[in-house]
Amino acid sequence: MEKMNQAYEKMKMLVGMDAEDEESAPAESFMDDFNRQCTLTTKQRLYGFAICFSVGTFCTLLSLLVFFNPVKFGITFTFGNLLSLGSTAFLIGPKRQVTMMLDPVRIYATAIYLASMIIALFCALYVHNKLLTLLALILEFGALIWYSLSYIPFARAMVSKIMVACFDTEF
Repeated sequence: MEKMNQAYEKMKMLVGMDAEDEESAPAESFMDDFNRQCTLTTKQRLYGFAICFSVGTFCTLLSLLVFFNPVKFGITFTFGNLLSLGSTAFLIGPKRQVTMMLDPVRIYATAIYLASMIIALFCALYVHNKLLTLLALILEFGALIWYSLSYIPFARAMVSKIMVACFDTEF
């Protein structure tokens, strides 16, 4: 039983929770109150993450079946991205998720990623233009990669240098 408790504590530390995270303090702001209302046990957080991430990945993969219909593809691809992005809030909590997204290191990547999702949905649902929807989805996919790289130390700098080296026209 002791090994189970140790494994449970290691899992808590892995997802960024401390023992006192499960007991919340009085709310000081809207986000604190929201975060306090969203308290879950570690097991519930892991289940929530797994389910939300799995459904998001399923929707993203399902979108490939309707690739030649950009409207349906845009909706399912963007919905899958939103679910996958939201799944991490189960692990670290909504307040910390928003704080990390608004971190100065990744504020521009976050803004472009969220804006590209809105543009893709707008083009798919209201404009009904297949070319614009496809362009918005390409922008969304690129923004997803750039946003994801912002969580890996030095990844964006490395990718930037590789891209410059690959597309440098000087010989």
